[in-house]
Amino acid sequence: MKLTLSALAIFVALVGVLSFIFLVVAIGTDFWYIIDASKWEHDASTHLSSHSGLWRTCNFNGSCSPFISPFGAGNFTDSQRQLLNMHAAFVVLLPLSLILMVFGGMAGFVSILARAYMLLLMTGVLFLFGSLVTLAGVSLYVAYSAAAFKEALCLFGRKKLESIDIRFGWSLALAWISFIAELLTSMAFLLASRIVGMKRRQEQGI
Repeated sequence: MKLTLSALAIFVALVGVLSFIFLVVAIGTDFWYIIDASKWEHDASTHLSSHSGLWRTCNFNGSCSPFISPFGAGNFTDSQRQLLNMHAAFVVLLPLSLILMVFGGMAGFVSILARAYMLLLMTGVLFLFGSLVTLAGVSLYVAYSAAAFKEALCLFGRKKLESIDIRFGWSLALAWISFIAELLTSMAFLLASRIVGMKRRQEQGI
């Protein structure tokens, strides 16, 4: 089956839009990190279980509290400052990836209509860079969560945390899916540029 530019155009449109939507939903929701402390909740008025996003943490009763701003000043220990620096990094990287996808989408739309080799190539590289930014942001979040858990172990001890179920949520899963879709979009644009380049060489008799 011969791969055509039209088929690639449909593919990048679908996968690119899905990548953007998944990352928007991931950034905007609060289910990146889930703490299930139901074993410690002895009555209905006690709400220890929570789910967290990039900007805030929420109890399952619906009340939410924002995180400490990672860009503010304050008296923090070295480990706390490291956590804040990691937080600052991923809350910048993930929205930046969305911005890159918007510009990549506009460039991709023009490049496919114009069948411009160089513009297709540059769009592919832009989406590739955007996927690496997404990967860096998500990886930093995972490292941040591990460092935060280590800090909690130091504060409360391993015995107190044994009965608490801590896991990553579906918001993080959507961010991973967005990264994969963004990477596939990049590869499709690079393949489209190769197809256009080969057609031009054939037309020129090279």
